[in-house]
Amino acid sequence: MNAMRPEKIEATETETVDTNLAAVTEVEAGIRDFVRNDIAYLRRPASTTTDAPPLDASAEATVNNVNSLIQRVAGTSLAEIENLISELESLRDLLHAEGQRVQREISGYAQLSQAAMKSTRMIADNVAQWKRAADGLRNS
Repeated sequence: MNAMRPEKIEATETETVDTNLAAVTEVEAGIRDFVRNDIAYLRRPASTTTDAPPLDASAEATVNNVNSLIQRVAGTSLAEIENLISELESLRDLLHAEGQRVQREISGYAQLSQAAMKSTRMIADNVAQWKRAADGLRNS
């Protein structure tokens, strides 16, 4: 029987995760460097002279590609956020309406309870009067 120790399994998994993380970090750094180098001239302050060189067509295309990529990525996220906001607003309206309904129900129950207490008092008072009257007739 060949059995691996749990420590070795965990160490292997940790090394794999670390290797994958390092690879992802390296790719991200490469993309960042590429974008910085490719559009660095756009961040430089414009010269005050009018004889500034026009943008290179490939650089302009790259900037447009980066902008469209950012818009696509951000567009999906923005659409999700807008959907979430609309759902939350509808839930807020629903909760507000339900809160008002519960307040109306509580008010109705309070009125019903007061009416029941008044009716019970009236019945108890009438029964007490009938009892006194019946006791008075028996004693006489």
